[in-house]
Amino acid sequence: MSHPDSPRRIFPVGWDELHRNSKLLAWRLLDKKDQFKGIIAITRGGLIPAGIIARELDIRLIDTFCISSYSSAAADEAAQGEAQILKGFDFSQGGEGWLVIDELVDTGRTIAILRQHAPKAHYATVYSKPAGRDMVDTYVTEVSQDTWIQFPWDTEAQYATPIVEQR
Repeated sequence: MSHPDSPRRIFPVGWDELHRNSKLLAWRLLDKKDQFKGIIAITRGGLIPAGIIARELDIRLIDTFCISSYSSAAADEAAQGEAQILKGFDFSQGGEGWLVIDELVDTGRTIAILRQHAPKAHYATVYSKPAGRDMVDTYVTEVSQDTWIQFPWDTEAQYATPIVEQR
């Protein structure tokens, strides 16, 4: 992360924690369940939480909204680029009755783009940063703006040198 605005903190999230927090998000949405005719997962990060929430709330209709806004350069993974809609969704009736799920709201830019098309949808994320918090209706955990969340799909298990051998 060589970008001058790169996050100062790294917050690793494992599969168990992501599952637990996604299930907690489902609990928070339970009272509204009958309002949702389906889920829109924002790809790629929203796919796994959307699957968990769909199971927990017994929602069978799932679609995707595919947008790319982060740089794919490994050295600058925290930099946001120009948002590009790769696959939209027909949000008839302003998105009324749809639950939009993403793993994280950071600056709120991605959700702002969706809100232009679907202002009546319900927006929910597992994690939230202060700059984007007001863009979502429901979230579970807030982290500071200068934190980079390392999701389990961005990491892999590998050999770690024992401390004694690091001297």
